[in-house]
Amino acid sequence: MKQTDRVLRYMRDFGSITPLQALGDLGVMRLGARIWDLRREGHRISRRMVSGKNRYGEATSYAEYRLEDNDAQSYHNHGPVDPGP
Repeated sequence: MKQTDRVLRYMRDFGSITPLQALGDLGVMRLGARIWDLRREGHRISRRMVSGKNRYGEATSYAEYRLEDNDAQSYHNHGPVDPGP
Protein backbone atom coordinates (compact mmCIF):
# COMPACT_ATOMS: atom_id res chain seq x y z
CA MET A 1 0.00 0.00 0.00
CA LYS A 2 1.34 3.44 -0.95
CA GLN A 3 1.87 6.09 1.70
CA THR A 4 -0.83 8.26 0.13
CA ASP A 5 -3.29 5.36 0.43
CA ARG A 6 -2.42 4.95 4.12
CA VAL A 7 -2.85 8.66 4.81
CA LEU A 8 -6.17 8.76 2.95
CA ARG A 9 -7.48 5.73 4.84
CA TYR A 10 -6.35 7.21 8.17
CA MET A 11 -8.24 10.46 7.52
CA ARG A 12 -11.33 8.49 6.49
CA ASP A 13 -11.13 6.32 9.61
CA PHE A 14 -10.22 9.00 12.18
CA GLY A 15 -11.32 12.30 10.60
CA SER A 16 -7.93 14.04 10.65
CA ILE A 17 -4.18 13.47 10.83
CA THR A 18 -1.16 15.32 12.23
CA PRO A 19 2.54 14.84 11.40
CA LEU A 20 3.11 13.02 14.71
CA GLN A 21 0.25 10.61 14.01
CA ALA A 22 1.51 10.05 10.48
CA LEU A 23 4.98 9.17 11.72
CA GLY A 24 3.94 7.08 14.71
CA ASP A 25 0.96 5.26 13.25
CA LEU A 26 1.85 5.06 9.55
CA GLY A 27 5.61 5.50 9.28
CA VAL A 28 5.12 8.55 7.03
CA MET A 29 7.90 11.11 7.61
CA ARG A 30 6.79 13.79 5.12
CA LEU A 31 3.07 14.18 5.69
CA GLY A 32 2.94 17.57 3.96
CA ALA A 33 4.33 16.02 0.77
CA ARG A 34 1.77 13.20 0.88
CA ILE A 35 -1.02 15.76 1.41
CA TRP A 36 0.27 17.64 -1.65
CA ASP A 37 0.14 14.39 -3.64
CA LEU A 38 -3.43 13.71 -2.51
CA ARG A 39 -4.53 17.24 -3.38
CA ARG A 40 -2.97 16.82 -6.80
CA GLU A 41 -5.08 13.67 -7.22
CA GLY A 42 -8.16 15.83 -6.61
CA HIS A 43 -8.88 15.25 -2.91
CA ARG A 44 -10.14 18.25 -0.97
CA ILE A 45 -8.05 18.44 2.20
CA SER A 46 -8.16 21.33 4.63
CA ARG A 47 -5.47 22.38 7.06
CA ARG A 48 -5.66 24.11 10.39
CA MET A 49 -2.76 25.11 12.58
CA VAL A 50 -2.91 23.77 16.13
CA SER A 51 -1.01 25.41 18.99
CA GLY A 52 0.51 23.47 21.84
CA LYS A 53 3.58 23.16 24.01
CA ASN A 54 6.58 20.89 23.63
CA ARG A 55 8.14 18.85 26.43
CA TYR A 56 10.06 21.94 27.59
CA GLY A 57 6.91 24.05 27.89
CA GLU A 58 7.75 26.12 24.81
CA ALA A 59 5.00 27.19 22.43
CA THR A 60 4.81 25.21 19.21
CA SER A 61 2.35 24.75 16.37
CA TYR A 62 1.67 22.00 13.87
CA ALA A 63 -0.71 21.26 11.02
CA GLU A 64 -3.80 19.10 11.31
CA TYR A 65 -5.19 17.89 7.98
CA ARG A 66 -8.81 16.92 7.40
CA LEU A 67 -10.36 15.21 4.40
CA GLU A 68 -13.27 17.32 3.15
CA ASP A 69 -14.46 15.21 0.22
CA ASN A 70 -16.18 12.44 2.18
CA ASP A 71 -18.05 11.81 5.42
CA ALA A 72 -14.87 11.81 7.52
CA GLN A 73 -15.48 15.43 8.43
CA SER A 74 -18.68 14.44 10.24
CA TYR A 75 -16.71 12.38 12.79
CA HIS A 76 -15.21 15.48 14.41
CA ASN A 77 -15.89 19.17 14.17
CA HIS A 78 -12.84 21.11 15.31
CA GLY A 79 -13.99 24.55 14.22
CA PRO A 80 -12.78 26.62 11.29
CA VAL A 81 -10.02 25.28 9.10
CA ASP A 82 -7.52 26.91 6.79
CA PRO A 83 -7.89 25.37 3.32
CA GLY A 84 -4.14 25.66 2.82
CA PRO A 85 -2.31 26.39 -0.39
